[in-house]
Amino acid sequence: MKKLSIITLDKYSDSVVSSLHEAGLVQIQDISERLQQDAEWKQILTPSHATPFTGRISSLLMKTTGTIDFLHSVRKREKGILNMVKGLINPPPIEKTEIEEIDVEKLIKKVETVLDEVESKTKPLEENLNQLDSEKAQLENAHKVALNLTNFDVDLGDLSESKFMSVIVGKISNTSFEKFKENIKELTDEIEIFETEASEKEFKILIVITSKQYGDEVTSRLRKLEFERFEFPGVTGTPSEITRNAESRIEEIEKEKKAVLNDLAEISAEWKPQLLILKEQLEIEKQRSEIFSSFGQTQNTVMLEGWVTEKKLDTSLEIIANSTEGHSIVDVSEPDVEKDDIPVHLDNPKFAKPYESFVHMYSTPTYREFDPTILMALVFPFFFGFCLTDAGYGIIDALLGLVLYKGLGKTNKFMGSFGLILIACGVWAFILGMITNGFIGDFFPRWILGGAPIPTTIALVDAFKHPEIILIIALIVGAIHLNMGLVIGAYNNFNRGEKKEALGAQIVWIILEVGIVLAAVGYLLGGSMMMAIPGAIVAVAAVGLMVYINGAFGIMDLTGFLGNLLSYARLLALCLSTGGIAMTVNILAGLVGDMIPFIGIIAAAIVFFGGHLANLAFQSLGAFINALRLHYVEYFAQFYIGGSQKFRAFRAKRKYTDLGGK
Repeated sequence: MKKLSIITLDKYSDSVVSSLHEAGLVQIQDISERLQQDAEWKQILTPSHATPFTGRISSLLMKTTGTIDFLHSVRKREKGILNMVKGLINPPPIEKTEIEEIDVEKLIKKVETVLDEVESKTKPLEENLNQLDSEKAQLENAHKVALNLTNFDVDLGDLSESKFMSVIVGKISNTSFEKFKENIKELTDEIEIFETEASEKEFKILIVITSKQYGDEVTSRLRKLEFERFEFPGVTGTPSEITRNAESRIEEIEKEKKAVLNDLAEISAEWKPQLLILKEQLEIEKQRSEIFSSFGQTQNTVMLEGWVTEKKLDTSLEIIANSTEGHSIVDVSEPDVEKDDIPVHLDNPKFAKPYESFVHMYSTPTYREFDPTILMALVFPFFFGFCLTDAGYGIIDALLGLVLYKGLGKTNKFMGSFGLILIACGVWAFILGMITNGFIGDFFPRWILGGAPIPTTIALVDAFKHPEIILIIALIVGAIHLNMGLVIGAYNNFNRGEKKEALGAQIVWIILEVGIVLAAVGYLLGGSMMMAIPGAIVAVAAVGLMVYINGAFGIMDLTGFLGNLLSYARLLALCLSTGGIAMTVNILAGLVGDMIPFIGIIAAAIVFFGGHLANLAFQSLGAFINALRLHYVEYFAQFYIGGSQKFRAFRAKRKYTDLGGK
């Protein structure tokens, strides 16, 4: 990483910002705070400010986004599961529109013109839609009330309030109604109560008529008894007439709404693509306008600082020189590891690129720290395959990954990367399944090969016959993986000049392991003292060195290290659970097919496919989580520090547009 300090004339500031933004190579650093706090810098430069167009751009961006969201909600949708699946498997590519770069004022005027034109078309339709929805809500309420009052042959218009009379209509439970009749007697005799059974047997429909002076008190007492009052202002006609008219008008409203929505869908198809382009242009201009607040300035010059990768340094310098017509001074310096907050950009081969998201998810490595992405790209799919160890499941996972990569991956970078990871994981599951005799559990060996193992099976690692060998392999793989972490940790510590830390945290463990291995080999070779005694001496010396460097509590790390090693036994556990459940599904499917007459074959197929799909989903998820855990908890703990900021270039994100000539 290289640090850039750029000074140019004020008249070139827009040009250099636009050029750097389009190139997307430099991360701009905010120096405004330093200019305010550092007395020496304060005498030379003052903090710059966002351009005066920022407020208008932000306001237009919000309005444009709202309009797009509305048009998106009324767009024509292709219905059906097949269309939905097709959209996931093969989404239509986004076609970019070539545009000419225009200045901010022209862009603002263009956006305002387009928004006004779109609003002139959508606003009357939107108001009409709101009116129809409001009318429909009133009709539905009137319809509901009318259904409840069907047993009352009365015009609802006659049940409205008058100067001398209060009318209360609603629903109450039978128990509460009895209480109401008892306590209303003490209030007044000037009251009439008409009742009928509601559609729910435990409720009654009431019409209560009383003098105006008692209306509020009666209402209050009913409310305390959880009385549901019906409101129907302006509704006239008998319940049967209202029900009939409401149903007819609601049907008409639905037809009118459909016509309005069709008109809005046509407007959406016509204007939404253009609005998406304008929104993208506004977002780009907003970023450019706001970035000026990170600069320093004098009366005629501006200064900005940034970071660029060493690979892109020459290209960046050329862009700066061209955009300023040579009227710029650029100071290129090495970062100060102790003082600078250096952004980190991971630069890995294409096959390892998808795994960078896993590393960033944990924590971006420090500037001088080893980048574990390549090793993770090699080991992670292997761990996943080890946990699954089923060739049939591996084929399905690889195909799902291919669908993601070729489908959603075309428009979504993360889904494309995840698809590639899933392909690699599925390939390893297939390979390990073929050598351990696992193909949809024991389905292929038992039902296709008549009990014989798959031809590619290595007898010694047949998962159904020698699980103890699989366990030993898992622990050996774990030991190798942990020692890779120890070696990397020692390298990182030596790189930082922390030799004692490297000796006490990593090297001592390697020495201890060497001693234990020598002693164990000597014992296994018939008690050979030529290896056992030196191995024991080395192991004891390593423990002594551990206590010397880390203190007495350092000895407690032995249990922690052993726990980390035993964690790799989960590889066996998930391997056996995948095969065991798959085998159980096969047995159940066979039993169902044999025991149930006539429809047994159908039931067996349902058990077979349903059981294996569920097992595939759960075991694949478990394999993914466990492979990630072994890296995050056991492996990274041996060497990883992290905590740096991720390199984020000042980049114009163009999804819908391309600049003419670019």
